[in-house]
Amino acid sequence: MHNIILKVWLSALILFLFGCEAKQSDLIKRVAPNQDPFPSTYQIKSHDPFMIVNTSILDGVGNLLKNTDLLIENGKIKEIGVGLPTKNYRLVNGSNFWVTPGLIDVHSHMGVYPAPGTSNHSDGNEMTSPVTAEVWAEHSVWPGDPQFEKALAGGVTTLLILPGSGNLIGGRGVTLKNVPSITVQGMKFPNAPYSLKMACGENPKRVYGNRNMLPSTRMGNMAGYRKAWIKAKEYKKSWDEYLAEDSEIPLSEKPIRDLRMETLSGVLEGEIKVHNHCYRADEMVQMIDMSKEFGYKISAFHHTVEGYKIAPILAKEGICAVMWADWWGFKQEAYDMVRENIALTDYAGACAIIHSDDAIQVQRLNQEIAKAMSAGNRMGLNISPAHALRWLTSNAARSLGLEEKIGSIEIGKNADIVLWNGDPFSTYTKASKVWIDGTLLYDIDKPDLTRTADFNLGIIAPGEKRP
Repeated sequence: MHNIILKVWLSALILFLFGCEAKQSDLIKRVAPNQDPFPSTYQIKSHDPFMIVNTSILDGVGNLLKNTDLLIENGKIKEIGVGLPTKNYRLVNGSNFWVTPGLIDVHSHMGVYPAPGTSNHSDGNEMTSPVTAEVWAEHSVWPGDPQFEKALAGGVTTLLILPGSGNLIGGRGVTLKNVPSITVQGMKFPNAPYSLKMACGENPKRVYGNRNMLPSTRMGNMAGYRKAWIKAKEYKKSWDEYLAEDSEIPLSEKPIRDLRMETLSGVLEGEIKVHNHCYRADEMVQMIDMSKEFGYKISAFHHTVEGYKIAPILAKEGICAVMWADWWGFKQEAYDMVRENIALTDYAGACAIIHSDDAIQVQRLNQEIAKAMSAGNRMGLNISPAHALRWLTSNAARSLGLEEKIGSIEIGKNADIVLWNGDPFSTYTKASKVWIDGTLLYDIDKPDLTRTADFNLGIIAPGEKRP
């Protein structure tokens, strides 16, 4: 009798322990898909500490600091002040020069539409479906695009590379450091939030309307977005329930991965920032309403030609407006533009940003600021250069979720620095030196310092100065 009871007891104990082990195994295996399968391999290079002395600094957050010294150490801004002890630091003469943070272009297609612009390099638009949230721009980026080095010569140190605007939802964008690399992972800004490119208005309805597909109208655009977000919320719900600590869903019923829904779910979770191509004021407000319907946040509207009409709304919603200084009229939705657009949007308290969306304009973004500032000042807004610079530095960093790392000259920030050979707002001024994380990557007097794209090798004669 005792043997029978013992056997029953042992059997029960084994079942209990097996159940605990199975439950523990169950918890171990309930993991979400890898959200970063292509991680950055960028590493900050070691460099000797150096100091830019006696220079004029526009710090990117609205201040002009004159006769100031700037100490760079271990890739970071270490000290800012007048008459700092020079010790044994390597000194860079800043007299008659100006210093700004590295410029940030939050709307670029470099690498996905590289130069030379041949059809086999046209990799920015996956126009095979109105919603292609599953594609990632970084998988199209050609690191050897010669345009990167030309942007560096214009003081651009960080870029958001986006898919094109042919689709309602075009895919993920990627934030890159403007550094030479064989791989795109070597350019990726470490731990930068991903972005999602959306587009409203003429582009998607024209592309798919010409194919007799939805969308062919603006109401078709809205219906297409909403269908995608409904599916995304259902997908997110299925994974949330499966991954819950008290989930009773069997391991065998694990949701099937869907790359398209995975990206949209990341937006709903607040991990991926929405950058929305949109021109007209009425459409931007509709997009805001839709974002509230589905519970996501719009980081920035891009192009925003009619931003001045709804600037108080953008300020209230905390949405950045990414604009040109004076491009307009190249299609119907781009006609209702004013040159004071950026200045008025800024005046209303909204986050105003200048972008290029162009391989040539990206080389002269400092001049684009000057044009936008001048337009505002002609109407009496009294905008200072120190304030206007925010449109390419701290505001731009904010839209990318990188305001704690770049966009301003403040102690502890990354040492992305541009030394200009004159007032940065002058058409005669050029970038003299450009540092990224404290490493000198461009020097106007040392053309061989900047590593040229492999594509150029064999074209440029030995000793010939690159343009």
